[in-house]
Amino acid sequence: MRIPAHSVCTAIRDDIVAGVYERGSRLTEELLARRYGVSRVPVREALRTLEAEGFVVTRRHAGACVAEPTEQEAADLLEMRMLLEPLGASRAAQRRTEAHLKVLRGLVRLGQERARRGNSDDLRSLGGWFHETLAQSSGSHALTSMLTQLRHKIAWMYAVEAPVNPVESWAEHGAIVDAVARGDGERARAVTALHTERSTAVHRLRFSGGPERADRVRTSQPPVNMTGLRH
Repeated sequence: MRIPAHSVCTAIRDDIVAGVYERGSRLTEELLARRYGVSRVPVREALRTLEAEGFVVTRRHAGACVAEPTEQEAADLLEMRMLLEPLGASRAAQRRTEAHLKVLRGLVRLGQERARRGNSDDLRSLGGWFHETLAQSSGSHALTSMLTQLRHKIAWMYAVEAPVNPVESWAEHGAIVDAVARGDGERARAVTALHTERSTAVHRLRFSGGPERADRVRTSQPPVNMTGLRH
C-alpha cells in the first residue's frame, strides 16, 4: 500500500494498536518503507516520534522494536486518563464554541438512540468521537494531544467490553454536555470523573496472564447526583 509520507507515523501507530506488529517485534526501516510505499526517511522520522510516544523502543543489536509495556505502566495510563479527562471537561465548559456544542449534542442524540434500541455496533466509535470532541473543546492543544495519545495507548493495551448499561453510559454523556453548555466547570469535571471511573471497569489487559480487572484503578471522587438533569 502507498500512503503520503506525512501519514507514515499514523499508519505505523494504527498498525501497532491493531496488533499487526506484535509486542517486542522488530520494526526495520526497509520492510516498513516497502509496506507503506515510501522512502526510509519518513519511516525513520516516524519511528523516532513513536519512540517518544512510547510505542517503540530502540534495543542494542536489534534496532527499533514494538514496546512491551508492563501491567503497572498500563494501569498508570488509565489513572492518567481519569485525571485529565475531567480537567478537559472543566476547561471545555469555559472555552467551548457553539460548533463544539452542536457536534457534542449530535453525538449524544445518536448514542442515546442506538443505546435505547440495543444497537451497540457503533457505540464505541461514537463514544470515541464524543471524547475526542470534548477534548478539542477544552481549547488546549497540549491537553488534547495528551488525551489523544492516551486513547491510542489504552486501545493498544486494553480490550474494552461493552458497558453493562449503555443507556446509563450515554445519559452520563448527556449530563456532561449539559454542564459544558451551562458553563459549569465544576459540574462538568465531577460528572466526567464519575463517567471515566465507571468506564475503567470494562477495560481488560490484552497481555496479562489472566483476566485483569482494570477497576483496581480508582479515585476518591464522591458519587455525583444524576437526577434532575436534562439528557
